[in-house]
Amino acid sequence: MKKAITPFLILICTFHAMAQINTDRVLAIGRNALYFEDYVLSIQYFNQVIRSKPWLADPYFYRAVAKINLDDFKGAEEDCSLALERNPFLPQAYFARGIARQNQDNFNDAIQDYNKGLEFKHQDRQMLLNKAIAHIQNKDYDGAVTVFDTLLDAYPKHAPNYLARGAMYLEKGDTTLALNDYNQAIEMDPYSPPAYGNRAIILYQRNDFKAALADLNEAIRLNTRESGYLINRGLVRFRMNDLRGAMADYDQVLAFDSRNLIARFNRGLLRAQVGDNNRAIEDFSVVIEEESDNYMAYYNRALLRMETGNHSGAVDDFTTVLNQYPDFFPGYYSRAEAKRKLRDNAGADRDAWTAFEIEERLRRERASAANTASASATDASADGENTREQSDKNIHKFNRLVVYDKEEERKNKYQSDIRGRVQDRNVRVDLEPQFILTYYEKPDPVKKLVYYDRSVEDYNARRLLSYQLRLTNEEAPLTGEQIQTHFASIDEYSARIAQNPADADAYFARAIDHMLVQDFSEALKDYTRAIEINPSFAMAYFNRAVVRYKQLEYSLSQQTTAASDPDKLPSGTPTPHELILHDYDRVIRLNPAFIYAYFNRANLLCAQRDYRAAIQDYNEAILRDPDFAEAYFNRGLTHLSQGDANRGITDLSKAGELGIINAYSIIKRMTNN
Repeated sequence: MKKAITPFLILICTFHAMAQINTDRVLAIGRNALYFEDYVLSIQYFNQVIRSKPWLADPYFYRAVAKINLDDFKGAEEDCSLALERNPFLPQAYFARGIARQNQDNFNDAIQDYNKGLEFKHQDRQMLLNKAIAHIQNKDYDGAVTVFDTLLDAYPKHAPNYLARGAMYLEKGDTTLALNDYNQAIEMDPYSPPAYGNRAIILYQRNDFKAALADLNEAIRLNTRESGYLINRGLVRFRMNDLRGAMADYDQVLAFDSRNLIARFNRGLLRAQVGDNNRAIEDFSVVIEEESDNYMAYYNRALLRMETGNHSGAVDDFTTVLNQYPDFFPGYYSRAEAKRKLRDNAGADRDAWTAFEIEERLRRERASAANTASASATDASADGENTREQSDKNIHKFNRLVVYDKEEERKNKYQSDIRGRVQDRNVRVDLEPQFILTYYEKPDPVKKLVYYDRSVEDYNARRLLSYQLRLTNEEAPLTGEQIQTHFASIDEYSARIAQNPADADAYFARAIDHMLVQDFSEALKDYTRAIEINPSFAMAYFNRAVVRYKQLEYSLSQQTTAASDPDKLPSGTPTPHELILHDYDRVIRLNPAFIYAYFNRANLLCAQRDYRAAIQDYNEAILRDPDFAEAYFNRGLTHLSQGDANRGITDLSKAGELGIINAYSIIKRMTNN
């Protein structure tokens, strides 16, 4: 499975033996779904266990974990409480409830939960870190410092600890101590994007734009998809008078996040500055469409409409702004000009006179210092600043570049530490994941590829299934509606099989449904039955191998099953690896052009550290498809595992060229070593 290089919260899960096999099996399927990030589906399974045995703690806890990943923090908190009512000795439930409460800004109760969890798991690194962050969010900096002292004594080499403490110092305004911590974090982990990104903020505040730019360049190389780094680099480049570079950064953000309104607004300002008025109007129009109360965008669009001769549209936009800001006298002057262009001289005179009266009144107020707030608002555009926070609604700052709010920045600094998946998961940089035949896939705005095989297309052309099969290595979790559809489909195929027990296609179709709802045991039975009926059913062999690998991966993550330890298997029993390899061998014999079997088999060989054999399989896949990006990427990592940096970097470069942008981050790491 592909894993991002971000800090995750790891919970050591405990399991209780249950009396009824059915309940145990449903809970196990739910945990499968949770592990493979199918959160909506997992909740349905946990609901079944809760209805059957409401006295058990585990299903409430696991359901809470799923809800955390779906941002249902209130529901997660309630489930954790229900779990703890049933078993008050679950440290992971205190941990998860702390996360849920922390994300609801209930910092005091979150801290109490972490304290309780720490009674069971002394010096747990993630609970200590979360507790420190909760103190920071609660503005209790002394309490945070105390926790950080404990944390750094126990884990002096853990870079995220310094990152979090540096963010605290930055929030307090102590940039010197913050800079020291960020320097320390980078020294310990020179491949940490947040360390460079956060240090760049300090350097920017100190007007050291060159150094800030260098840090943001590094952060972006290490994480090319983080829009915040690109937006900040755009600001730095703007301050360095590199308008072309700033524009390129906003273009890049919008290429993969078209709804990013900060990038859209800022690009509109830059386009207006260079005279690209029509496209600037387009940007502000998108902002207005998404935020109907963004009066800064209305005013900028009004000015641009004036420039392009759309005086009627300009009047409409000026009116919208003035209805919200009736004392904004520049708006009246501008609308007067637009009305005069439309030959509405009476209306223009009224606006001009209104503007004059407001301006005079504000001048008198400033002179008497009777209204300092108005004075500061009126002079806001001349205070030498170039930016405004996103939440700043002072209309006089309409032509400033937007930056994230300090509050939003504060949340972002800690978000990755107190959020994320909390189910069991080994976190590491990994190969591109295995391919599978399924119905759904995650959209990827960069890697817009359609994976093709003639045999799959021929099978789809026969219309034997309810959906089109597709090849992907980015499976999408099911929606609630899809879950119900596939449960119903299982019943329909079961009826069809009852009428014709020799229907291999019906078994294959039902196996896919079982696989989609994460019931791997039943899926394997159906794939096996399809193969028994049709020994030449290559696609059934292929998906059976994939499901067996999923089972193996999950078992290894738990380290609880005999299947994960070949020494515990009866003599002569094939190991899981051998069974999977046998299936891929069979697929390749039946369809030598099926490149995805070579790819998946190579991934399995890598897991067994048989790198030479894996490279041979990646070679075969690339020979048959010279544009197979994932094969280049994985072969590159395999070469690196063997110490062959030159071939590894060459392959990663090709993978990046073909759309796997993470390859560039790894290349950067290798070339820095």
